[in-house]
Amino acid sequence: MAIEIERKFLLKHLPSSQLTCGTTIRQGYMVNKKDKIVRIRLSGDYAFLTIKGITCNASRKEYEYRIPQQDAMDMLSLFCKKNLIEKTRYQIKFKNFEWVVDLFSGDNKGLVVAEIELLSIDQPFEKPDWIGKEVTHDPRYFNSNLIENPYSTW
Repeated sequence: MAIEIERKFLLKHLPSSQLTCGTTIRQGYMVNKKDKIVRIRLSGDYAFLTIKGITCNASRKEYEYRIPQQDAMDMLSLFCKKNLIEKTRYQIKFKNFEWVVDLFSGDNKGLVVAEIELLSIDQPFEKPDWIGKEVTHDPRYFNSNLIENPYSTW
């Protein structure tokens, strides 16, 4: 079992010069409940089945398994709700941490968030100057909620 500890932020501005080699992501949800999520993700040349538990503070149980791409494409079209999350993901190193910046498209076009994964909830880290307001505990920004209530409708 793995524990995911993640904090999420809006951006003050895009660190455009650091946004290189983005990965296109498409993901859908087979189960999308508050206490459990079953997600399929196509990420570049890879595909994953992910199961997540309820979020408490900034952590939750997470299980992720690589699966064949064709299986993921079939599951996205057969078993997932028709709204998909579409985004381009960039990874940026800063002060020994890796930040992930997601630029959303589709129904969530215009939304940009940055995430950092930590080893513990209280692990200290320094924020780059482009990091803005923290939205870790705002459920509107959960990918699983953006399926039902896209950014374009806010």
